[in-house]
Amino acid sequence: MSTLATALEKRRSIYALGKNKVIPEQRVREIVEHAVKHVPSPFNSQSARVVILFGSESTRFWGLVRDSLKPLVPPEAFGKTDEKIKAFDGGYGTVLFFEDQSVVRGLQARFPLYADNFPVWSLQSNGMLEFAVWTALAEEGAGASLQHYNPLVDEAVRSAWGVPADWKLLAEMPFGSVEAAPGEKEFLPLKERVLAYGDGKA
Repeated sequence: MSTLATALEKRRSIYALGKNKVIPEQRVREIVEHAVKHVPSPFNSQSARVVILFGSESTRFWGLVRDSLKPLVPPEAFGKTDEKIKAFDGGYGTVLFFEDQSVVRGLQARFPLYADNFPVWSLQSNGMLEFAVWTALAEEGAGASLQHYNPLVDEAVRSAWGVPADWKLLAEMPFGSVEAAPGEKEFLPLKERVLAYGDGKA
């Protein structure tokens, strides 16, 4: 089986994260930069933007999430929410994924025939970036998961790290050492999910 195929299998949602730096911070940055550079985007628009938070800055982010959720979650239910946030903060970093809406609007203005499609294509491109980073982290031994506390924390993130207003937050990826392996994953029958037509036999 190819390296890519085994890497796809290795990528799982890991919730038991630790602060052991199985990948040096500089290497994490290299992984993210390589993915940002090479993941495809519509019309080569390169609209993806990323902020990487290490250590105390990552903890700061999850504190903002906690502060944003506390007024919205009933007190009797907040304990469970807080435990979840603590787990995400259990790693040593978080990757924030954005799409630059000024780029998307520019494409809509230049190519009005496809105007309705550019926001969709933008999301598809960012999804590929998230998956590429996630898979690369897993390949080098780090665990991660994909979270979505946007748009709840968008304004707090802009204020905390000077993120431009046109950068739209799409996802958050806490990562760290794998402290507990995930359980077995169940799969639906592929014949219910994949159809193939043509002259060749499959």
